Amino acid sequence: MQTSLQRIANKAQVDAKHKFGNLYGMLNEDNLHWCFTKRLNKNASPGVDKKSWHDYAEELDGNIENLVESLKNKSYKAKLILRKYIPKDGGQRPLGIPIVADKLLQTCASTILEAIYEQDFKDFSNGYRRGRGPRNTALDLRRQIQFGRFRWVVDADIKGFFDNIDHDWMIRMLEERINDKAFLQLIRKWLKAGIIEEDGKIISPVTGTPQGGSISAVLANIYLHYALDLWFEKRIIPNSRGAVNIMRFADDFVCCFQYKDEAQAFYEALKPRMAKFNLKLAEDKTKTIIFTRFRTSNNESFVFLGFEFRWGVSRNGKPIVKMKTAKKKYKLALNSIKSWIKTNRSSKTCELMKSYRQKLQGHWNYYGVCGNSKSLNSFFWEANKIVFKWLNRRSQRKSYNWEGYRSMIKYFNIPTPKIIAR
Repeated sequence: MQTSLQRIANKAQVDAKHKFGNLYGMLNEDNLHWCFTKRLNKNASPGVDKKSWHDYAEELDGNIENLVESLKNKSYKAKLILRKYIPKDGGQRPLGIPIVADKLLQTCASTILEAIYEQDFKDFSNGYRRGRGPRNTALDLRRQIQFGRFRWVVDADIKGFFDNIDHDWMIRMLEERINDKAFLQLIRKWLKAGIIEEDGKIISPVTGTPQGGSISAVLANIYLHYALDLWFEKRIIPNSRGAVNIMRFADDFVCCFQYKDEAQAFYEALKPRMAKFNLKLAEDKTKTIIFTRFRTSNNESFVFLGFEFRWGVSRNGKPIVKMKTAKKKYKLALNSIKSWIKTNRSSKTCELMKSYRQKLQGHWNYYGVCGNSKSLNSFFWEANKIVFKWLNRRSQRKSYNWEGYRSMIKYFNIPTPKIIAR
């Protein structure tokens, strides 16, 4: 599989207009076996058939053989997608969970698409790409603004992006690189697959791709590659007098401009551009602000990937772009700690402390950036107050005083705030 993918990647890199055929034939037993063992998450939730990765693995050869046979005789049909909801920013985000067989096919197809489109994707496109995480993307944006000539920022977010991807546009975009009707028809089947809600209601989607499906991430990136990235590179940048920059992670993106009129012109052009592809901007999350080193106090800020960006002053008095944990993310992280300790406070202390250590370390790993010490220290203090409170509610007698609690967190090696990235 890896050799085949490398050949595809090399061809895509050499010839930007080449259209790939015979991709459907790559969904064979050998490649599906490789994807099952190398790419599928063993602990992922089961779909509507309630079969897990381990259940499928018990008769792996027979299951894959039957799956490939259904592809050969064109009898394959995508099964219903189970919809689950997970908390996000105080609300709920829908996730689609395919059955293992569909997930396996989608994973194999997505690796093929990645091999092609990784050669086409722009450097400023970071979401759903290997080795490009959100924290590093945020840090890259800070560096570019810090050393750039930008004075204006358009902070944009697409409303319900995954739910509004236009299926016909999606196929037209894929046809720019793929000349394989069977492979494209397979993708259309996944786009049109029915979704079963938690209450048993079945929805037949007209637009969108379920977030959580194995192939949804690469399809989403391809969609915005054509709808936004190429347009920005070929139309916005060449027609700008001043410095221009864009940084995108999934459907969340920030555009920087040197001149006010060009920032405003881009904002006005962005709405009809998105509408062309059946997309809308989230008005409450999209704005144009002045963002310059010449305003380091009483100035505006924007939020990107969980960080609040604002111009400030360094210790030696020089203008600097500061990053700190966004207020909303800060509160959500504390609420998560509270919800966890309330639910698990009856567990053994060693188990609680192990989990608490992991939660704090994860927070430091992401938000531990230079200039964010105040927020990290505040979070550590507030999180400890929450844990201290609920540990003392495990019985009618108070279990700990502050001196004893501090000794305990030291004993269990609970990590203190740490700057991970500069």
